[in-house]
Amino acid sequence: MSRVRELFTFSVKDTSVNWRAVVDGQQCRYSGKRCFKVRKSQPDVSIGTCTVAYGHEGRNIVICPLRLTERRQIFVDCLHLLEAHRPGNELHIVPEVAVPGGSVDYFLVSTDSDRNVEDFVGIELQAMDTTGSLWPERERTLCGLGLKESIGGRDKPFGINWKMTAKTILVQLHHKIDTFEHLGKHLVLVLQDHLLEYIKGEFAFSNINPVPSKADSMHIHSYRLKRVGQDFRLVLDTRYSTDSRGVSALLGLNADANVSFGEVAKRLKTKISDATLFSIV
Repeated sequence: MSRVRELFTFSVKDTSVNWRAVVDGQQCRYSGKRCFKVRKSQPDVSIGTCTVAYGHEGRNIVICPLRLTERRQIFVDCLHLLEAHRPGNELHIVPEVAVPGGSVDYFLVSTDSDRNVEDFVGIELQAMDTTGSLWPERERTLCGLGLKESIGGRDKPFGINWKMTAKTILVQLHHKIDTFEHLGKHLVLVLQDHLLEYIKGEFAFSNINPVPSKADSMHIHSYRLKRVGQDFRLVLDTRYSTDSRGVSALLGLNADANVSFGEVAKRLKTKISDATLFSIV
């Protein structure tokens, strides 16, 4: 029995889906493009796995960051952090913008009518990394959907790389948070509840504020998968906040940040267009 729970953004339990068309199309509903997770030996074939069941409890683990953008809810949940946003301003979602310390996954940007940047929030997404190959599970899923004959062979289990996933994102946050604190802006980490629970158990979480404050530069938004009929829906579960010292305490590292609001605004404006306009549709 396959442990894939969602394939190409659809629940494998959804009997109303035309699975042949979905698998042949290889489209991600969240990006509006072909699924970027391809097989190395077959780059024309997208793997399409979004969520898998893992462990004896069968926890549903999100393994694709784009899965976290369902309904664009994560962006709605950051609107309150745009403190300089005014009625009449446009909202934009700008992907992959470089700042000191690395590239930020998304910026939620408020602009005036001339599209000059007035405020922004940085948003980092973190799904779970896996070990081993998910290909056998994917093929087993296709068998269960009646799209492929039995693949046979030994079961080669995949794993969830909890430690590396957690450490990687915390180091990345540490490199970037000083920049946002220097600018007086907010950086938000979006992750699943299972990963947050691991971080809370393995790292120094005592400096993290359980009552989120806009005075803090670093915010953590944790989401859970709620079953709705045959599907899953991403819903906000818990929120936390801290500052650069709280992030540093998690790993005991230091970072340097030298950038002005104008520099970041200039980079954002070059990427803003009608295509980046924020819509929940």
